[in-house]
Amino acid sequence: MKQIATLLFSFLLVFSVQAQKPRPDAFPPVPDTLAPKVVNMASTLEEMASWNRYPTYEVYVAMMQRFAADYPSLCHLDTIGTSVQGRLILSLAITGSNPTDNYRPEFLYSSTMHGDEVTGFYLMLRLCDTLLSSYGTSAEITNLLDRVRIYINPLSNPDGTYRSGNHTVAGSMRYNANYVDLNRNYPDPFGTDPLNPLQVENEAMIQYVQNHHFRLSANLHGGSEVMNYPWDSFTSFQQLNEHATWWKEVGKRFVDTCRIYDSQRFRDVTSSGYINGGDWYVISNGRQDYFNYYHNMREITMELSSAKTLSSDRLPHYWHCMSHSLINYIKEILAIPNDTPVDITEPANNNAFRVYPNPTHGHVTVVTPSNVYHYNLSNRPAGIYFLTVEGRPVKVVKL
Repeated sequence: MKQIATLLFSFLLVFSVQAQKPRPDAFPPVPDTLAPKVVNMASTLEEMASWNRYPTYEVYVAMMQRFAADYPSLCHLDTIGTSVQGRLILSLAITGSNPTDNYRPEFLYSSTMHGDEVTGFYLMLRLCDTLLSSYGTSAEITNLLDRVRIYINPLSNPDGTYRSGNHTVAGSMRYNANYVDLNRNYPDPFGTDPLNPLQVENEAMIQYVQNHHFRLSANLHGGSEVMNYPWDSFTSFQQLNEHATWWKEVGKRFVDTCRIYDSQRFRDVTSSGYINGGDWYVISNGRQDYFNYYHNMREITMELSSAKTLSSDRLPHYWHCMSHSLINYIKEILAIPNDTPVDITEPANNNAFRVYPNPTHGHVTVVTPSNVYHYNLSNRPAGIYFLTVEGRPVKVVKL
């Protein structure tokens, strides 16, 4: 019996090793020598027009500034913060034709917190261009921008990406300028302190999220191709995420759409193309678990290319494969299942706001100790709304 158990354990161990590729961010970075790589850079805005290059740092900043200048009625440029070496961490806020409409749900894309994982950097710049240039001509994108406030941060670790200088992403590195892995540097909701002090890039991102009410987000990486959903801190056997079924459905929709255009995408980790993070490899102090746990938002980690720094001549193909999935993922915010409404309380005196009906089909009433407020959301799309009542956010679900 003991021999049978030993053989069974050995079989399971071998099967588990063969079934999925090791998580790329679990190990120190190594040079990518699998194939010759082209890293063409655009040193002018005009050279980026063909979308087959990476931008220099100056061209990247100029692109973000031009988006805001060319489409002032649709977007504005936010500075999330600055890196250790003083480079800008930028976010394009695409607010649609009515930027003062704060009732729409907020969505966040953020990429390249690992500086050498630059496929998402390129994809996010091209996504900004597509969303803005298609408004008014594409009914799909016009409707999306009118229903969702979209924030896109293409590059969250500029020092790592431009380690060799502002002129190239060749020689980029995973870490920030302090040689800290930013995806092991977030406060951990499950009790593990990060090894290094909170880095300025992460501190700025945390503050940015606190200033918003992001309902859905994605953090873009490279090194494998897989949709990595929470939790990262546990295997699914240890602690299954309460939204695991929904995350699998989202991951399947994303992957299936990509495979319409290239059937080989998202196959190097699992055959399905999606996985619970901890089932792939358990980590602590990651961004995904921090934002899911502390900020009432749903964030997934998208690993979008097996090569961390994708050869620039392959960039247009990856956009062709993934553009529809990236746009469709934003739409998922409009179909998130209703959560249990948050009870807005003051711990000091248990002074609660009552909100009813919640969920609502249109009219909602908020009762405070000092007043009664009525809101009409009948002409608003379904989704999650945060009403500011007496200086406090009140979450309302519109069906």
